[in-house]
Amino acid sequence: MIKVSETAKKKVIELMTDDGYNAITDYVRVGVKSGGCSGLSYDLKFDKEQQEDDKVFEDNGVKIIVDKKSFLYLIGTTLEYSGGLNGAGFVFNNPNANRTCGCGESFSL
Repeated sequence: MIKVSETAKKKVIELMTDDGYNAITDYVRVGVKSGGCSGLSYDLKFDKEQQEDDKVFEDNGVKIIVDKKSFLYLIGTTLEYSGGLNGAGFVFNNPNANRTCGCGESFSL
């Protein structure tokens, strides 16, 4: 399961609306891909359709879809949003990551 913090929920709904998506019916697609300074990086985008192998979750009013392969890396992750002085953006709090880069956008197991 992937959790969504209250601040991330507000930002997701705002961005989905700005991009022409409906937060009630559309999804946030979370994935993992090769790359980044720590070996793996997070991929976050909006999607209107669920694929056959996707796992679907809903937390805090946000519908999340994750492909089967990425799910193994993301179990227990919380999606958060930070709008602090050091820069704004989504942050993945992933308990499975052994090492993360300074920007928090990549990790290794």
